[in-house]
Amino acid sequence: MAEQLLIFIISLIANLFSALAGGGAGLIQLPALIFLGLPFGLALATHKVATIALGLGATMRHLKDNRLERDFALLMIIAGLPGVIFGASFILQVPDQMATTALGLLTIGLGIYSLFSPELGQRYQIKNRHAKGYFIGGLVLFVIGILNGSLTSGTGLFVTLWLIRWFGFDYKLAVAYTLVFVGLFWNSSGAITLGLLGDIHWLWIPALLLGSFIGGYIGAHLSIVKGNKVIKRSFEVVTLLIGLKLVFG
Repeated sequence: MAEQLLIFIISLIANLFSALAGGGAGLIQLPALIFLGLPFGLALATHKVATIALGLGATMRHLKDNRLERDFALLMIIAGLPGVIFGASFILQVPDQMATTALGLLTIGLGIYSLFSPELGQRYQIKNRHAKGYFIGGLVLFVIGILNGSLTSGTGLFVTLWLIRWFGFDYKLAVAYTLVFVGLFWNSSGAITLGLLGDIHWLWIPALLLGSFIGGYIGAHLSIVKGNKVIKRSFEVVTLLIGLKLVFG
């Protein structure tokens, strides 16, 4: 019971901050699973299953605001899911420390870019809503999907910043799309792929799912209530911490 309670608390905290910042649950949750004794492959697959509940909890909260558009929903599913499945199919066979370090440096760069762009994501503006814009936007989402399927943490943050930078979303709306479509759809496909190719530690799944669901709902609620400035600061803190974690292990 003490072990299950610890896992629940870890999952709750990790997914609350992830839902508030628009990604990054793996910063806390995945290393914790490894520290508690799971090998990397088993911990990764178990973590991916747990993050589905993050997406479900956040989805339930964000759908109350009803700001999600069908076109962007289809774009994120059609462009991202093939990338996630492709990335997840290779990660268990090809561990790549150089890629992890590069991802960490890029993640730090995202945080620094946001930190020194005070107006970034503070208001909604329509950008690149044409065929070429959707094609480029979808292509980048496909690449981020590959990273999401193959690497452990931080890729949801990439989606959040890309939606802001390319399509003109504000932080609140970008986080909503990230949590719903990355948290629920992308992570579901990654979890299924990893589950078919590897193993899942089912004993810890109930506590992880419960913590992810509650943390996702609360974090999504805070992101809606607190507004773009708080989300922006949370995004910057989480990206810098994740980047340092990936670079220095």
